[in-house]
Amino acid sequence: MSKPERKLIDEINPALTSLLYQLADDDFILAYRGSEWLGLAPHIEEDVAFSSISQDTMGHAAMFYQLLQDFGEGDVDHLAHGRKSSERKNAVLLEMVNGPGHYLSTAQYDWAFAVIRNYFYIQSKKIRMDSLKNSSYQPLAEVAVKVNMELYYHLLHWKTWFVQLMEAGGEARSRMEAAVKKTLADFGGVLSLGPLAKEMGEQGLIEEEEILKQRWFLMMKPIFESVNLTVSEADFAMKNGNGRKGEHTADLDAALSTLSEVYSADPAASW
Repeated sequence: MSKPERKLIDEINPALTSLLYQLADDDFILAYRGSEWLGLAPHIEEDVAFSSISQDTMGHAAMFYQLLQDFGEGDVDHLAHGRKSSERKNAVLLEMVNGPGHYLSTAQYDWAFAVIRNYFYIQSKKIRMDSLKNSSYQPLAEVAVKVNMELYYHLLHWKTWFVQLMEAGGEARSRMEAAVKKTLADFGGVLSLGPLAKEMGEQGLIEEEEILKQRWFLMMKPIFESVNLTVSEADFAMKNGNGRKGEHTADLDAALSTLSEVYSADPAASW
């Protein structure tokens, strides 16, 4: 790393590291929740599609963790698998279980919740990547360009599911409306940039939190109107805690225990 790069990093820490941990941890845990649907999706084509999206998302997390490693935050494997839940910066919504049961047996997962959570999150992620393409930290801007290329297809996939199920009526509509309510109860955490949001904006790392939030709402409003769904900014909440501040649920502890099982057995092993 050159001296100018090192100087820039020193000047913008800890706002930059906070932002990167959010980006990496969000994708990491949601990719895992997506992987739990393997063999359980509504049909075989969706099984393949969702698996591919989850794999892409885990790849995005790896790129963000690599940026953290590049300026001394620790080894990528440790950042992904060795940190406690209290050190994680992911939004609480993304760690919540898919439903009761276990993916290996007796799973009673909620497909409506999977659709809503993924669609709402990917739209917010797309908005962030568009903003990050102009980030003052060039390595992050370059990663944002790479990530953004895959998000068009992710977004189209979940939008299609969202519209079709919302327009289906009957039980499908009822379950989707319940999932929207559940998602919005913690979606404020997804839209939050955490305690250092102001510094991130001032340093040109990403646009201001309120701008990104308004952009999400403006992008989603015509979609909501097309399916006769009323959503207002007042509905955004953080019912189960603020993950950007390290506040998490038991769902994350259980997920990390599974995700880190092999790594914990031998952290020094080569992969």
